[in-house]
Amino acid sequence: MPRPKFHVVIVGAGLGGLAASIGIRRAGHRVTILEQAAQLGEIGAGVQIPPNSSRILNKWGVLPAIESHSTAPPDIKIRSYRDGQVLQAQPLLPYCKETYGAPYLVIHRADFHAVLVDAAYREGVQIQLGSTVTKIDFAVPRVHIRDKPSVEADIIIGADGLKSICREEMLGKKDPPHLTGDLAYRITVKVEDMRKHKDLVELADNPAINIWMGPDSHVVSYMLKGGGLYNVVLACPDNLPELVNTAKADLQEMRDFFENWDPQLKIILGMIQETSKWRLQNSHEMYRWSHPSGKFALMGDACHATLPYLAQGAAMAVEDGAVLGALFAQVAHPSQLKDLLLIYERIRKQRTTKVVTGSTHARDIYHCRDGDLQQERDRQFREEEPFEGFPNRFSDPVFQRWLYGYDAYAEAEEAWRTYLRGRFPGTTTSFRASL
Repeated sequence: MPRPKFHVVIVGAGLGGLAASIGIRRAGHRVTILEQAAQLGEIGAGVQIPPNSSRILNKWGVLPAIESHSTAPPDIKIRSYRDGQVLQAQPLLPYCKETYGAPYLVIHRADFHAVLVDAAYREGVQIQLGSTVTKIDFAVPRVHIRDKPSVEADIIIGADGLKSICREEMLGKKDPPHLTGDLAYRITVKVEDMRKHKDLVELADNPAINIWMGPDSHVVSYMLKGGGLYNVVLACPDNLPELVNTAKADLQEMRDFFENWDPQLKIILGMIQETSKWRLQNSHEMYRWSHPSGKFALMGDACHATLPYLAQGAAMAVEDGAVLGALFAQVAHPSQLKDLLLIYERIRKQRTTKVVTGSTHARDIYHCRDGDLQQERDRQFREEEPFEGFPNRFSDPVFQRWLYGYDAYAEAEEAWRTYLRGRFPGTTTSFRASL
């Protein structure tokens, strides 16, 4: 018998919503995205695409387009904040492709988004712009849209980010983002301008990801736009006023904070004419992501927003979309949809929680103040072969394999096989519809 076809409505056309739309549409179902913006586009600067994400993009046939806009960093260099000394390096090229079968890339967020938009349209996804969700009727299910007709579906996926209306609708209360205590300055400079400074030639000629670790702060840099732009993110303690999440930066304040850091960084900061600072926020872990009706679930930053300190926020959203797509490819009867969302939640929630908590823990490693703990951390960087629990989490052999070796499709397909054997906990007897 042919598999049933369902209508899935996704709220939000960010990276996660687009990923889910591609995955579910490739499984043969009708997909509509509701996006509040009048025009599609993304703001921000760099995004890292690790192997656990690029593997999925390759399966969807979009990796060549991604690579055409990306830079492939040869390694991640851990540096001392004082003088830029390289304490330890994790190879990425060709290591990731040889070890995990997929590359490690960095890309401008706008380029990443544009590639996914094109892919979604090619797959036949419908994107309805200017559609602000005001209410969700979970029993139908139905999405109510300001000044537009409501939209009904078989399943609704909330992918509307950190400030999620869908999450608040499901919880039945306001749930604003939570403070993390950190903020970020995001900066881009032209690489050609860097080459005018002899002390910056090393950074300008090497497309590595660099991480300077210092007291209460750290700095990450890498190249974008095929090596034409140098992307720098400076994470430090949040000093924004209450209720202000972004503000134009005081350049002297920024330079004063990093006064005692690597002279190379200070030269880069001296090149900046203006920038802004963004409060880093996340969400508290939710008890569950799916509604008891069995017709709605959250994904991406709407349910597992994280600090960016493991460079996995976008990758987790892409994984969510892949798992949803893989499960929708297996469903054989409408009665299985509730179980599908439960299985998605169970296999994704444990992993994303580990990434969220791991990202917060990484801050403690990166931001270690000068002293005994910092000295031992740096000694381990310099002298020890990576071991389980190694301070560079990207080099920890156990954690790295768990993080980069994840195959979202294999995970989902194995979970569905377990379900069909009647052995997936918390599901109903609907698995029998496939027998």
